[in-house]
Order: sequence, then C-alpha cells, then structure tokens
Amino acid sequence: MKRTKIMAIALASAAIITGGIIYAADHIDSPTVTGQSSDITDVYVFRGQDPNNLVFVANTQGLMSPSATGAAKFDPNTLLEFNIDNNNDNVEDLVIQAIVQDGKMKIYGPIAPSATGTKSRLEGALTAEVAVTAYGSAPVTATQNGMTVFAGPRDDPFFFDLTQFKKVIAGTASSFNNPGTDSFAGTNVMSVIVEIPKTRLNATGGKINVWLETKKKI
Repeated sequence: MKRTKIMAIALASAAIITGGIIYAADHIDSPTVTGQSSDITDVYVFRGQDPNNLVFVANTQGLMSPSATGAAKFDPNTLLEFNIDNNNDNVEDLVIQAIVQDGKMKIYGPIAPSATGTKSRLEGALTAEVAVTAYGSAPVTATQNGMTVFAGPRDDPFFFDLTQFKKVIAGTASSFNNPGTDSFAGTNVMSVIVEIPKTRLNATGGKINVWLETKKKI
C-alpha cells in the first residue's frame, strides 16, 4: 500500500495517558487526494468517558454537503492507520488499522507492525468490526475484545473562522472574534472512532505520540 499522508502536527504532539488531547486539522489537501476517501481532515485522541480509556478519531472526506453525504462511502482499497509511538522515538510501535469490507468497518490491532514507514499490511487477527452507519440513521456501535468502534458520517466537529483568518492574514483585522463564525458548519466528514483501554498501549512514562495515515492498496 502507498499514497501516505502523515499528519505532521499530530506527530509532534503527545497524548498524556492520564488525560490530555491531540488534534490536527488539514481540510482540503493536495490534488492527489482531494475529494477522495484517502483525504484526511482531522485526527483526535482524547480521554474517554471512562477515564481508563482513550478514544481515537479519524476523520476523512471533509467539506461534504448534506446532499453529498448520503452517497459518501469508505473505500475498500484504502487503509486508515493510527500510528502509536509509545517510547518517544517518533517511530510507530503499535498500529490500529481500519478498513471497510462487505459493509463493515474492520479493526485490527493495536499490534506491533511488521514494518514501519510508508508501507503497511493488515496486521494480526481481526479485533472488532461494526456496520457502517448510514447517513441520517442513529449511530451504530459495537464492542468486542474490550474495544468500542463506530464508522460512518458525522457533522464536522472542527471549528474554524476562515473569513476572519483571511482578514488577519491580509492585515485588515488584528485578532479572531469570540466565538467567531464556524466556516465548517453544515459540512460533514466520514469518521472512524475507536475507544480502547489505555493499558493496551504500553506507554512509557504515561505518554504516546499519535499520527494518522491513509494508504492505498497497490
């Protein structure tokens, strides 16, 4: 698999196992992935409602209108991969992989990858799977092997005032407004969400680095 996009901001961030949050945004990417299922918008990692768990969120296919969301799908040839560095050397020690097959999002890991870097293969046995939630339907989740998962369309959670940002860059405004106007309001993304116990991440010093990749089958 290839065509890798690494969220560099996330790579430089640390999720504290006892709390904290990672986030990075990258709406509208290069022409090679814009509008495709491999186009990452955001990656989030945060403590779950159960404080013993972490929640990993991968959002792709951003800026979809409600009329376009009903037809949006995950690509069975595109692997989503959360890379987890648990010893602070910026190399993935564990991966959580997600790929859609037969209408279900299938999750593998967390598991040590057989290779690091820009190429991947599905690692180990299936850990969990969930039916992809249809647009407009109640969220479908599944819990297996201590892991809770979701896959499907969601309202884009990222808040950004693009109009005010352009004014600040142009020098016609000196700051953002509070609360500002959300330029992503009314747009949707395709989400994969995985909640997992912290104890399965083997973190050194209670911290992990996380980045997200999408990889196309060749």
